[in-house]
Amino acid sequence: MKIVIKYVTSAMAIVCMMLLSPVLHASDVPYPVKYYLPNVHGKSLTTPVGWGAAYGTVFTGFALTSPAPYATGSDGAAAFGIGIGNPVKNLGLQATLVSLDMSDWKRYAVNLHLHRFLGCAKSVAVGVENIMLSNGSDSEESYYAVFSQGILCEPFIHKSTGTSSLHYSIGAGSGIFGNKSPLDIASGKGKHGTYVFGNVAFEVFDEVNLITDWNGVNLNAGISKTFLIDDSFPVCIVLGAADLTKNSGDGVRFIAGIGTGITL
Repeated sequence: MKIVIKYVTSAMAIVCMMLLSPVLHASDVPYPVKYYLPNVHGKSLTTPVGWGAAYGTVFTGFALTSPAPYATGSDGAAAFGIGIGNPVKNLGLQATLVSLDMSDWKRYAVNLHLHRFLGCAKSVAVGVENIMLSNGSDSEESYYAVFSQGILCEPFIHKSTGTSSLHYSIGAGSGIFGNKSPLDIASGKGKHGTYVFGNVAFEVFDEVNLITDWNGVNLNAGISKTFLIDDSFPVCIVLGAADLTKNSGDGVRFIAGIGTGITL
């Protein structure tokens, strides 16, 4: 189940990418480069990013992997959360309640993500995933630190919107960011990954981000698109393929996530 939690956490970060916009985009375009932001589409598939929710934002998301690792059926999870604080002036805190099993809704965990916006489309965060509130899960409490940046130079900026089209994140963590599952170990895939993770996202056609990430144990690739309803209500969709190498898991699998959020 722990791999599904990564997808839900990433879906939350995807939706919250937009939430700095009302604070930083107070003037008419073109904006000074130091006020440029990442674009509104997803930046990651299975790894944390430096941006996060704040300003009294509530959000929800759902994720699916099919098939689940070393299984024939699908697996899913749901998340609900809130972002508080001001990451521009001081810090933002994103707290997420994750349901680990949507079939019985009896297993839960909490994720915490503390983030600071550094200007020039850069942000840094530290966090913890899988603070267990119930028994019966294979997920382990995992800590991480991550730095994210949107590249602010030609040809990777949109002057009309004040956003970047090329983004990356680099981080390191414990637990799920390097420890392989018992089934991986039993299959001869070793006990440990890199404990270093990263992602790259590039916007194509001014509409969709192409994404690749390494989560510490395997490589993944996919796409993300955020739809804006009435210019204020975001719905983000992520589609991808996970476990592209033989470093973990028993084959390539389909992953999907959807998320949305509003500022109160």
